[in-house]
Amino acid sequence: MSVNGITQNNYDTKVYNTSQTAKKTDKADVASKSSSASFSDEAAVYEASNTTAKQKSNAAIVAQMKKDLSDRTLQLKSLVADMFLKQGQTFASSEDMIKALANGELKVDSATAAQAKEDISEDGYWGVKQTSDRIFDFAMALSGGDEDKMQDMLAAFKKGYEQATGAWGKELPSLCKDTYDAVEKKFDDYFNKDE
Repeated sequence: MSVNGITQNNYDTKVYNTSQTAKKTDKADVASKSSSASFSDEAAVYEASNTTAKQKSNAAIVAQMKKDLSDRTLQLKSLVADMFLKQGQTFASSEDMIKALANGELKVDSATAAQAKEDISEDGYWGVKQTSDRIFDFAMALSGGDEDKMQDMLAAFKKGYEQATGAWGKELPSLCKDTYDAVEKKFDDYFNKDE
C-alpha cells in the first residue's frame, strides 16, 4: 500500500546524479585554482570613505524637517486665528441679532434665530466644546503626538489667538475666551498625562 508522496520516491535520479557531479567538478576547479594562485604578502590598505556626501544628505533632511515644522506651525496659527474670528463673528451676529430683535429693529425668522443659538451653544459647531476639540485635534495631527512639537503647537495656538484678537479690533467675545481656556486645559492635560 502506498501513500502518495510519502512512501514513493519521486526524485529524478538523473537530475540528482547530475547535480552531485557538478558539485564535485566545482570543488576540483576551486582546489586547483587556489593551489596555483599566488598570494601577496601586502597588508590590506584602509581607505576612508567619502562622508561628505552623507553629511550633505543629512543636512538636507534636517532642513526639510525644519521647514515642515515651520509650515505646520504657521498652519495652526492661521487655523486658530480664522476659527476664533469666525466664532466671534457668529457670536457677535447672534448677539447683535438678539439686541436688534429685542429693540424691534430686526425681523428674523425663528429658524434663523434658532440656528444661530444652536451654533454657539455648548454642543454647537461654534460652541466651546467642538471648537476646542477641533483646534486641539489639529495640533495633535500636525505634531504627530511628539511632546516637543506640541509645545510649538501651544505657542502657535496662543499666537493665533492674539492675531484673532488684533484682527477683531477689541477683546474677543466671552465665547472665544472660554474656548481659549478649554484648549489650554486640553494642552495642560496632554502635558500632565504621565503624572
